[in-house]
Amino acid sequence: MDGHAQIDPTLDIEEEIHRLRHERNAIILAHYYLDGEIQDIADFVGDSLDLSRTAAETDADMIVFCGVRFMAETAKILNPAKTVVLPDLDAGCSLEQSCQPDAFKAWRDEHPGHVAVTYINCSVEVKALSDICVTSSNAEKIIRSIPENQPILFAPDRHMGAYLSKKIGRDMVLWPGTCLVHDQFSAREMTRLQTRYPGAKVAAHPECPQNILDLADHIGSTRSILDFVTKYPGDTFIVATERHIIHQMKKTCPTKTFIEAPGADGSCNCANCPFMELNTMEKLYLALRDAKPEINLDNGLCKKALLPLERMLLGRIDFTF
Repeated sequence: MDGHAQIDPTLDIEEEIHRLRHERNAIILAHYYLDGEIQDIADFVGDSLDLSRTAAETDADMIVFCGVRFMAETAKILNPAKTVVLPDLDAGCSLEQSCQPDAFKAWRDEHPGHVAVTYINCSVEVKALSDICVTSSNAEKIIRSIPENQPILFAPDRHMGAYLSKKIGRDMVLWPGTCLVHDQFSAREMTRLQTRYPGAKVAAHPECPQNILDLADHIGSTRSILDFVTKYPGDTFIVATERHIIHQMKKTCPTKTFIEAPGADGSCNCANCPFMELNTMEKLYLALRDAKPEINLDNGLCKKALLPLERMLLGRIDFTF
């Protein structure tokens, strides 16, 4: 970002962030996938569902969302009168990119009579075309609330859709999208790693492919994974999700060992989300200082997208088909 050149190199950025957030009555929200330095300075750190709930309930005048664009858009939909800023507008999401609004609408049109259950990792336009949004924390509960004779579309993550379909025993038509981080984990290298650490337990996010989930001792959202490694009595864990969540794990359980799940070449570089890494302390400071980049959305579109989000927060389908 060119704005970095505007920052006095002698400035105490952390101190300035503290000052500005109080001056602007701002709340800083951060996902578990952010750099540890940003997690530590945030007012609240969580997964998509927790962050959405916090955004919906805040009385702050400004929301600084350290994450990716669909998260900041969700905060704006839930708080249309508030200023919502994202440190870098280029912080996108491979799942969102895989599911463009025109293609999603055509897909819906090809499947009349289906309810569209859409993972929150999507654009405001796709949310507006959906019946209900879900997160990895509440997708199972919501899908179980849908009458068994009601056909379902699930987008945009095919791995999560397949996992839910198998677990619930419910056929769903799946959009073919994947997460670039979770899709790169290697089952072959994971098996080798388990051989090196025979006592280690594997915790995996449902965005992972089935061959990774087959090796997991626990499958769940980022919050669920964090709870598992915290409460399980074991001392070594292989973590199959974006690697920055390990920062919270080490803070909570400093005596335990956490190992990043490997990619195809045996390395752990695949566990970095390049979009999340666009968030930096410098960009966070500039976002607070300048109140931009600001998220601005069409009011009519927001109203359409609000209903499936409200149903998500409610945690169940609240309408008849």
